[in-house]
Amino acid sequence: MDKSSALEYINQMFPTEASLSGVEPLMQKIHSEIRRVDAGILAAVRQQSNSGTKAKEDLAAATRAVEELMYKIREIKTKAEQSETMVQEICRDIKKLDFAKKHITTTITALHRLTMLVSAVEQLQVMASKRQYKEASAQLEAVNQLCSHFEAYRDIPKITELREKFKNIKQILKSHVFSDFSSLGTGKESEETNLLQQLSDACLVVDALEPSVREELVNNFCSRELTSYEQIFEGAELAKLDKTERRYAWIKRRMRTNEEIWKIFPTPWHVPYRLCIQFCKKTRKQLEDIHNNQKEKPDVGTLLLALQRTLEFEDELAEKFGGGTRGREIGNEIEEIGRGENTSQSASDIRKKYEKKLGAHQDSTEEKDKDLSVPGAGFNFRGIISSCFEPHLNVYTELEEKTLMENLEKLVQEETWDIEEGSQNNVLSSSMQLFLIIKRSLKRCSALTKNQTLFNLFKVFQRILKAYATKLFARLPKGGTGIVAAATGMDGQIKTSDRDERVICYIVNSAEYCHQTSGELAESVSKIIDSQFADGVDMSEVQDEFSAVITKALVTLVHGLETKFDAEMAAMTRVPWGTLESVGDQSEYVNGINMILASSIPILGSLLSPIYFQFFLDKLASSLGPRFYANIFKCKQISETGAQQMLLDTQAVKTILLEIPSLGHQTSRAASYSKFVSREMSKAEALLKVILSPIDSVADTYRALLPEGTPMEFQRILELKGLKKADQQSILEDFNKHGPGITQPSIPPPAAPPIPLPTAPTVALISNPASAGLIASRDDVLTRAAALGRGAATTGFKRFLALTEAAKDRKDGPFRKLFNA
Repeated sequence: MDKSSALEYINQMFPTEASLSGVEPLMQKIHSEIRRVDAGILAAVRQQSNSGTKAKEDLAAATRAVEELMYKIREIKTKAEQSETMVQEICRDIKKLDFAKKHITTTITALHRLTMLVSAVEQLQVMASKRQYKEASAQLEAVNQLCSHFEAYRDIPKITELREKFKNIKQILKSHVFSDFSSLGTGKESEETNLLQQLSDACLVVDALEPSVREELVNNFCSRELTSYEQIFEGAELAKLDKTERRYAWIKRRMRTNEEIWKIFPTPWHVPYRLCIQFCKKTRKQLEDIHNNQKEKPDVGTLLLALQRTLEFEDELAEKFGGGTRGREIGNEIEEIGRGENTSQSASDIRKKYEKKLGAHQDSTEEKDKDLSVPGAGFNFRGIISSCFEPHLNVYTELEEKTLMENLEKLVQEETWDIEEGSQNNVLSSSMQLFLIIKRSLKRCSALTKNQTLFNLFKVFQRILKAYATKLFARLPKGGTGIVAAATGMDGQIKTSDRDERVICYIVNSAEYCHQTSGELAESVSKIIDSQFADGVDMSEVQDEFSAVITKALVTLVHGLETKFDAEMAAMTRVPWGTLESVGDQSEYVNGINMILASSIPILGSLLSPIYFQFFLDKLASSLGPRFYANIFKCKQISETGAQQMLLDTQAVKTILLEIPSLGHQTSRAASYSKFVSREMSKAEALLKVILSPIDSVADTYRALLPEGTPMEFQRILELKGLKKADQQSILEDFNKHGPGITQPSIPPPAAPPIPLPTAPTVALISNPASAGLIASRDDVLTRAAALGRGAATTGFKRFLALTEAAKDRKDGPFRKLFNA
């Protein structure tokens, strides 16, 4: 304990003065404890001193024991060496005897085997001379095994002599076997009943000989079998394409006749399989020579019949021996054309499954021999003969193209350009019939070949479809041409009847059907055709042709409607706008426009698809709005009452145009069309408001409402207001001095959704200080334009105000929105 702790301890033990009486007993107790600890320390020191002495004695004893042990080990090692020397001296003679015994045993075994070899060779020689093939085959196996034991003694003269003798015996056996097999197929086997058994035993001998002997025997047999075939079909009479079927009948008859005889060959030899391969190679070479020696184009029927019989023969061989498969689902791929959906298999899977391996048949002889070992191990019968027809099938594709063209002409001539009742797709029958004919043509060709010829036929399909697109294009109504049309102002105008409009819709739908189906056709062909041609199968150019037909047809439809509006536009210009006395209901030409649209739009909406009807609407809006605006300038003179009546008519035409999507029962995409119509017709309303404006503010009003206007257009407005040339001069000078107005963004093309422009721009105009009425801002101009003609006392304007008041409670109609723009 530290001092502080001891002090605390003392204070704890003796907290009061009275407790100091216990100090003396405590001290005595502490002294006795100190004496006891000192005694323990002294005893421990003494004990440790005694233990150190004893430890030194024990260490010395251990050292002496180790030295004694090392001495004994050296002594034992010396005795072991002496014992080993003694054993070697004892066993020296025994080892010599053991080696002698081993050599004697090996010599006896070798001599015994040599005796057996000599005896076996002599027996084999006798068997070979007597043509005892069955016994010789077993003896050959024994001699081969015995010879393997003497591989290390090849340099010994006796062994060399025996090996040479054995080699000569095998050569004799080979010559005997080949000689006996030469009589096979000559008819002797039917005369000599034991000949087949002898040849069957000879096959055992061939198996015991080298593998090359078997290959040579089979090749010789196949060549001998096909010698008569070459002689027969190389003659002038049968060396023709129309005799091709007889070639296959010959080999099938030959195999059927000799089936029992050829059973003498062991099954692993695959003799019929090897014979068919050689037959196919010889047939291919002969057919190639026939094709190359033809001076004129072959008859298509004969060529296709020969190819068909060749394909059937190849299929029979492939099913009999294996090696390659022909796709069974190719017809299903073709049937999917025109159904709007394709098979789930990918093009790569189809190609891998049905791809031919023609390149394998054109490799070197060594590579081909590797395929001859086992049926189905890599050799593909399909295409081995038929591929030689490929370079000569141009006449077939030419005939197909001629036939398809004739059918196309017939379909177009017989086309009624109408749809049968109950039809759901509104597609011309000629387009569907055309693809049915193409599918049949594709089926015929794919059953014959899937190489260059099929690719050439696909090119024919492209030309046929382009020709059909041209036929559809030619059927569209044309505009007037010539001197008479130009003199009457009808040059370029297209007149369409209700039937013409329906025909145009049918052409649009048919072109759309052809666009989609041609893509499906290309996809199906790419799955069928060989992979090396698949990348070139593309129908994009044909689809572009049909897209152009669709665009031209819809534009023609719009032009036809425009021509129908000619009479109404002319009637609008004939109205005496300068002498109207009152404002009444909408004019007759507005009713005429409404009748034209009401009779055509519902039919067009029911026949056209939504996307093409929307395209038609965009084109129509981009045409009628600017045309109505331009037609106002064709009027002679417009009074204030006439301008108010025309403003009423403009609002009515705008309403009619906005209702076109609902007339066609297709309103899903009408929002952009409505904005575009509202913007275009608002320009006509703004023009009429400019005409209604007072003379002193007409220039400012024109710049405010029509900022894109031109000086020539402004001058025409002054003429419409009835101003004389002298009165116009000062106003025109003032207008030209300040410029036409504030430029606004140009109107986007009608194909894109139109963006509405504000009809009341907020940019202030700089008024003309020389004008009679100073206009402080653009808003003032617009306010005055909205209140044009309020002070007029004519009957027509009173009638106009009366109609306006009567329309206040109506939520729609032309009066409600007359001056809202």
